Amino acid sequence: MKESLYEAKDELKRVDHQIYVSLKYTRTVDVLMNCIGRMIDSYNCLIDALLKFSVEKKMRREEFIPTTPLERGELVKELFKDEIVQKNMESYFLLRKTHKSIPKKEQEFRRHVTLRVMIDNKEITFDIDKATEYYLMIKEFYDWIEAKINE
Repeated sequence: MKESLYEAKDELKRVDHQIYVSLKYTRTVDVLMNCIGRMIDSYNCLIDALLKFSVEKKMRREEFIPTTPLERGELVKELFKDEIVQKNMESYFLLRKTHKSIPKKEQEFRRHVTLRVMIDNKEITFDIDKATEYYLMIKEFYDWIEAKINE
């Protein structure tokens, strides 16, 4: 459980670097996609930590740990009814769909570099400001999980 939190913290450091350094100098959709991939990796580690925590606190039995990321996310949503968990799991699912889709690139090499994708007949835009917003939300989620585990 603690090792999953440590891995999540490492991934968050990489996301931080990509947002505040890489995107500053290399404003491309490829860097945004890489940033989304890192955010998904950090969510995977955080979900793993929550599932291990739920086993340790006997909230569920260990033999029913799902293997697919979507099932794991849904299980976390069922086990933890807190608003922060629900909001972050929805963001996790959206990031996964965004990462798997084929993006349209706009204003590359400029401050307002934008990635546009169609998900469920709805256009989603992802830019530097949105990446920063997601990063701060994941960081807040990390802090919440860390406090919950260290209670």
